[in-house]
Amino acid sequence: MKFKKILGWLLLIAGIVIISWSLYSSYNIFTGKSSAPEVFKLEQEEKESISTDFFKGSLGGQRDIQEDMKKMVEEQIRDMIPTEFLSKLFNLVSWSILAGLLILGGSRLAGLGIKLIRAYN
Repeated sequence: MKFKKILGWLLLIAGIVIISWSLYSSYNIFTGKSSAPEVFKLEQEEKESISTDFFKGSLGGQRDIQEDMKKMVEEQIRDMIPTEFLSKLFNLVSWSILAGLLILGGSRLAGLGIKLIRAYN
């Protein structure tokens, strides 16, 4: 009986510690004091030069024109949305999901601890 009450207090304290740590870490990440854990790392691709055949008007065929247009569109998208932004965004979203799971788990542990304390009080 005393063991279950001690276990209840330990679960309650563990739950509060997990919740507090995840909230403190989230606060530091979102205020810029620390960076989010790097889960996603997008590699920087070297900018490929678009083949000059497209601009010279060579008759390379429809396939070459489509490939050149595809390269141009990809380059424009890379210029609009830098890969550093995407990796930071993905890392922040993944940290937010992890912090939410930690807070949920910590609240469950604390709830079990409270139930054990109340049951044997």
